[in-house]
Amino acid sequence: MIHKYKLGGYNIVLDVNSGGVHVVDELTYDLLDNIEPPFEDECPSHVIDKLMRFYKRDDIISCYEEIKELYEDKILFSPDDYERFAKLQVAAPIKAMCLLIAMDCNLRCDYCFAGQGDYCQGRKLMSFEVGKAALDYLLENSGNRKNLEVDFFGGEPLMNWKVVKQLVEYGREKEKEYGKHFRFTITTNGTLLDDEKIDFINKEMHNVVMSIDGRKEINDRMRHRMDGSSAYDKIVPNYQRLAEKRNYKDYYVRGTFTKYNLDFADDVFHLRELGFDQISIEPVVGEHDEPYAITERELPAVFKEYDRLTGMILDNDRAGKHFNFFHFMLDLDQGPCAIKRLRGCGCGNEYVAITPDADIYPCHQFVGKKEYLMGNITTGEFNMDMKKEFAGAHIYSKEDCKKCWARFYCSGGCNANNYEYMGDILKAHKVSCEMEKKRLECAIFVQAIHAMEKEEG
Repeated sequence: MIHKYKLGGYNIVLDVNSGGVHVVDELTYDLLDNIEPPFEDECPSHVIDKLMRFYKRDDIISCYEEIKELYEDKILFSPDDYERFAKLQVAAPIKAMCLLIAMDCNLRCDYCFAGQGDYCQGRKLMSFEVGKAALDYLLENSGNRKNLEVDFFGGEPLMNWKVVKQLVEYGREKEKEYGKHFRFTITTNGTLLDDEKIDFINKEMHNVVMSIDGRKEINDRMRHRMDGSSAYDKIVPNYQRLAEKRNYKDYYVRGTFTKYNLDFADDVFHLRELGFDQISIEPVVGEHDEPYAITERELPAVFKEYDRLTGMILDNDRAGKHFNFFHFMLDLDQGPCAIKRLRGCGCGNEYVAITPDADIYPCHQFVGKKEYLMGNITTGEFNMDMKKEFAGAHIYSKEDCKKCWARFYCSGGCNANNYEYMGDILKAHKVSCEMEKKRLECAIFVQAIHAMEKEEG
């Protein structure tokens, strides 16, 4: 299977199963529309006759031979060697946990998937006792995994800062006992950051996600305090200080774009101008009738903006001002392991979320959906059948994904979004899929151009 597209004046061909990327001429691009394996010894006469209106006969024959050779070398139209791994998608030990340390927030973001912080469950903070039990649960159910990931999430986790610190201290004590290592992370809106918190975070947190949508007017439209006032001027210097103190390593400034800022490339570069070099701006996911929602009507504008962003990033790189844009970070040489290619984040299987009431959900985006309540840390209840259901949610169990060219990169999309907007974790959310495919085309293009320019010196 191949996927071909044009971008930035180049013709790109992706060999889906091998991940190989080819930058080809017009003849090769057009010829690939007219042939498919298994290839005949010679180029079919009807193909030659069709293309001779635009190309020379000898060139067509020579190009056909080159494509046939690439096919025989399994560089083009390579076989799918991944489906055999589908049977390995079984219930696995837990390796990552999201602690909803604060189901409360001091902001009231209009697009918040979590009911503006409380997940429509009532505002509450996690106790130290529940947090301890959650870490113990992770340690005891992680099998032989050495590195365990724990994300302090909300709401706004800094509203429960004392317990965050207590749990980090407890985790450091327990990891010695179990011979394991906790990689703590935290996601924050930045309003409560101060030097004490920054220093602790930079010492103990493996990664930090700092929420900001970009330009002040864009950020303040959707992300505001309870009284509607701006938080931008407060959070920007806090984020700058935090990033600088951790030497600009292992962090992201993470934003959301909506229908209101379809020129989101300007927000990406606004964040770059503020000094950040690890940037993520992602599309909002919301109900179709929400005024800010990205729908099918906005997709052409979104695609055009991703093209603009691609060109801006390449120009920036050529000027020696490189930064990482999350969605364009692809490793075309190695890539993720086979298991991750098939099922992505591992939600509900290798990854779970814990609420202040000690309830277990497949991930933070399922919290409050009682049909996906998996169990409870303190009572010991756990729905193993649900865990197996999520273990089996992979690209070969999702009908829309089986034959999709992007399947090995998106790994079947977000199960939570699929359920929320399609009613089934196995049914892909169409709008999200289309945007993901466009981002992947841009990301592959950027990497291909980087490789070409490096080779050319």
